[in-house]
Amino acid sequence: MQMQKEEHLMESGLTMLASISSTAPFVGLFGTVLGIMHAMHQITASGSTSLDVVAGPIGDALIATAVGIAVAVPAVLAYNFFVRRAKLHRVGLENFVVSFMHAALSSDTQTKE
Repeated sequence: MQMQKEEHLMESGLTMLASISSTAPFVGLFGTVLGIMHAMHQITASGSTSLDVVAGPIGDALIATAVGIAVAVPAVLAYNFFVRRAKLHRVGLENFVVSFMHAALSSDTQTKE
């Protein structure tokens, strides 16, 4: 029972980190699409495809992509780090429980003899 509580405590927050790492690239992609749409509207409104018309919205689109990736990569790395750490801690707890139970049961059988 206590083992499950400890596991739950160790893994709290990992769901949020996993969600951030998996959705951040899509948020960046959404910003990219909006930036390109804005560039297309600028082209239509001005009737020109000059660099002055397209550069700003395309630059904004690339910034959105970069921000999405800049958020996702550290979040994935942190998620993997903490999942690994929780797994190692869980294994340590399991080993402790097995050792403790073995010691408790062997001392119990020694006192009965």
